[in-house]
Amino acid sequence: MVHDDSHNRSAAAGAKLAEDSEALIARFLDAVWMERGLSENTLGAYRSDLLALNDRLAGKAVGIIDADRADVLDYIASRVEGGAKPRSTARQLSSFRRFYRYLLREGLISEDPTANISMPKLGRALPRSLTENDVEALLSAPTAAEPLGHRDRTMLEVLYATGVRVSELVNLKVAQLNLNQGVLRIVGKGNRERLVPLGDEAQDWLREFIAGPRVDILRGRQTDYLFATRRGDRMTRQAFWYNIKRYASKAGVTKKLSPHTVRHAFATHLLNHGADLRVVQMLLGHTDVSTTQIYTHVARERMKDLHSRHHPRG
Repeated sequence: MVHDDSHNRSAAAGAKLAEDSEALIARFLDAVWMERGLSENTLGAYRSDLLALNDRLAGKAVGIIDADRADVLDYIASRVEGGAKPRSTARQLSSFRRFYRYLLREGLISEDPTANISMPKLGRALPRSLTENDVEALLSAPTAAEPLGHRDRTMLEVLYATGVRVSELVNLKVAQLNLNQGVLRIVGKGNRERLVPLGDEAQDWLREFIAGPRVDILRGRQTDYLFATRRGDRMTRQAFWYNIKRYASKAGVTKKLSPHTVRHAFATHLLNHGADLRVVQMLLGHTDVSTTQIYTHVARERMKDLHSRHHPRG
């Protein structure tokens, strides 16, 4: 009987620890959302990373606020043993680091348990890119004579012309489009704004789309979103991603695609045609040039090619 009581007490204490820790995690998520205007996807990733750590710690009767370096390392080691990839481990460690820095800043802890844990070594994966012929085939795949096909063609043209993220594309509102100046006003990560030039081809498709197919699709409904659906709402990222895969299959593009494939093609083809890496960084909306560094291999190959063709000793 005594044994049962002590077992119940320790179970109750464990549940209380987990509950307190979850409240702390919720407080952190509210704070970073307020400070940095992070997307639902990023907040969701932080939440799942921290709750996974919390579950592990609760099993050892440790609150997330009381964890030390050994506790965090123990969790990471268990993930690696379970087959977690370095990129996934690095993302989790980054979530933990931000959380504990917040606790330190708030004066809730005196030492950051992640401070002396180094990030796993990552070989930066080169983004999969499409050739210019692949892009031409993909752009031509929608049946532009039909309103929905014309919308999809216009979306692909804008995506390739600007390199915007798929989430930025589907959230575009008519008011963000300035066809007189030929630019889009994009609200990117952290609510940062940037102006992106459209190019003549994309502008032509947009003018045609707004004048006819968009009206046909909406059938009298009203929406601020540029690329509307028959329901009068914006298209979801998932629906657009499904469309890209469908059109790639129709176009005979066999490369493995990701939602960012056309964005990577935009960056790669700009560099191939002589664009400066800093300009590409601004167009992509990367705040840190290190994010754009994955494209330096493209710029380097191009420099070697130019050198061998134009240098007398090339």
